Amino acid sequence: MFMDLPEDSGGGLLAEAKAGDNAPALSVTELSSSLKRTIEASFGRVRVRGEISGFKRHASGHCYFSLKDEGACMDAVVWRSSAQTLAFRPEDGAEVIATGKLTTYPGRSKYQIMVERMELAGEGALMALLDKRRRALAAEGLFDVGRKRKLPYLPRLIGVVTSPTGAVIRDILHRLEDRCPTHVIVWPVPVQGEGASTKVAQAIRGFGALEPGGPVPRPDLLIVARGGGSIEDLWAFNEEEVVRAAAESPIPLISAVGHETDTTLIDFASDMRAPTPTAAAEIAVPVRSELMALVDDLGRRSASCLTVHARRARERLDLTLHRWPQPEALFAPATQRVDDLVARMPRALAARAAHARADLSAVAPRLRMELLTDRIHRAEDRLASLWRLAELAHPDRPLKRGFARVTDRAGKTLTHAPEARAAKTLTLHFGDGTVEATTEAEPRRPPRVERTSSRPYVAPQRGLFDEPED
Repeated sequence: MFMDLPEDSGGGLLAEAKAGDNAPALSVTELSSSLKRTIEASFGRVRVRGEISGFKRHASGHCYFSLKDEGACMDAVVWRSSAQTLAFRPEDGAEVIATGKLTTYPGRSKYQIMVERMELAGEGALMALLDKRRRALAAEGLFDVGRKRKLPYLPRLIGVVTSPTGAVIRDILHRLEDRCPTHVIVWPVPVQGEGASTKVAQAIRGFGALEPGGPVPRPDLLIVARGGGSIEDLWAFNEEEVVRAAAESPIPLISAVGHETDTTLIDFASDMRAPTPTAAAEIAVPVRSELMALVDDLGRRSASCLTVHARRARERLDLTLHRWPQPEALFAPATQRVDDLVARMPRALAARAAHARADLSAVAPRLRMELLTDRIHRAEDRLASLWRLAELAHPDRPLKRGFARVTDRAGKTLTHAPEARAAKTLTLHFGDGTVEATTEAEPRRPPRVERTSSRPYVAPQRGLFDEPED
């Protein structure tokens, strides 16, 4: 809302309401809100052509950038919901046509366009963006020839990244069946439209992440295929994430996107480019019949080479045998020497035996004396050992330590008390002499003990051979 204010050549220190002044002062927020409503009402939907500058994708998914031309610059924002539906990935330098509505950002006193849809400004802009992206990726070395790997000659399993409903997969399977039947795993993806590039990149990386020998076998070769179309239809295969996935694939990869005249950036990053999907199948495997014919031909050539080699070896052997001397002449010197040795052997043995007998006669007396002396020494050592053992076992040996041995008149050693009582007359052998003794017929009974006090009286004990008391 715009108001006409009366002209005043001067002003006071304090704000005062003057005559005819019916417009109250607006706050900054009120004025900013008024501007926002006016701009959004006047520019509800606009299309702006300009070059993207300062593009930045926030972690929230919102995109912020500027649109500029030769004379002006405008801020732009793409909210996450709209950014997910864009047909290409915006980047600096791309000339685009953005469709949306104008609004203001009161926090910074700026106006901006909220982009709902964005397209490249014509095929020229698209090709310029493509060329710029190609040069940037090539500078990183993603298209170097030295990075490309050799394709396996006869892959056991082929992985195909393509649409499961198009004619492309049928053409590939039919061509593989005609040439050399091979196991195929298809990873279905959309090949154009929003989200196609992300799905294709995920499929390539998914095949590469499979573990060899796992529940899902890992392919020996990948084919990324799509039929022909315009540059807009094939644009998903120009996206940076697809190109990087193809360059980083641990599995050799064939790109078969479009027709022979179509070229996309994945063609530069792949290990081999096929002009069509059918040609990719022809490159992937050899012709089975030709392979069998080659194997048969190699077998025949191997057999022929073996036959020729054996014939030449036999010829060389025959030639060598003709040059050798006769066996009789070759072994005659050795035979003669053996006969001579056989004739000399009895005489040599007889002479050797005579020398041995003479040597034995010379040393026999000395050997007999040495043997006799040795036997005497051993007998003496054994006798000394037995004597020491006898001394240790002699019955009088303990007498020197205070023991006594009891014998009867016949000299028999007594070891039990009944035997000693029966003998009556005994001889006690000590270490320094003998003593005669007699025994009683019956052993004495111990005296009766009369209890005269609380303590018992114990009669003194006498030995068997003590003197009787008076």
